[in-house]
Amino acid sequence: MAHDHDSAHQPSSPPRSTREARAAVRAERQAARAARSPYSAIHTGPGRTLTAVYGLLAFAAIGRATYQLLLKFDEAPFAYSLSAISAAVYILATVCLVIGTRVSHHLAVAACVFEAVGVLVVGTLSFTHPEYFAHDSVWSTFGLGYGFVPLVLPFIGLWWLVRVHRRVAASATAA
Repeated sequence: MAHDHDSAHQPSSPPRSTREARAAVRAERQAARAARSPYSAIHTGPGRTLTAVYGLLAFAAIGRATYQLLLKFDEAPFAYSLSAISAAVYILATVCLVIGTRVSHHLAVAACVFEAVGVLVVGTLSFTHPEYFAHDSVWSTFGLGYGFVPLVLPFIGLWWLVRVHRRVAASATAA
């Protein structure tokens, strides 16, 4: 019986290497930090979907911008530079949503505001000054090439981030 009691406190499958053990410790620390942060609410419900959509858009924008900058930059440098900027904004927003701290929350809000202004300005310019857009960028014609997701996403992101902030503020005043 004593042997069974001792084995109950043993891990079911010990780490195979020191690297795996360190990775497990890091994962536990990150989970503990996320659990302590009231902004970890970003990771619940619609926040998960929002993060996934931002990640997917970041991946698509990185691919597009890399191709455009490396192989076709001389054809439309302004439009292709805007694609690179949009990719950077999507990466920043995705990373900030994943981190889920007070600072990353504020950076995510800034990224969403920048994205909203960017897609509105670039979308408008692509109609009023088409000579700057010999080829499309991610935000041209308000994100038409991406099903208008770039037009809608920053506003959904801001809605969610404001909702999380209100929840954090309410829990702080209740405490």
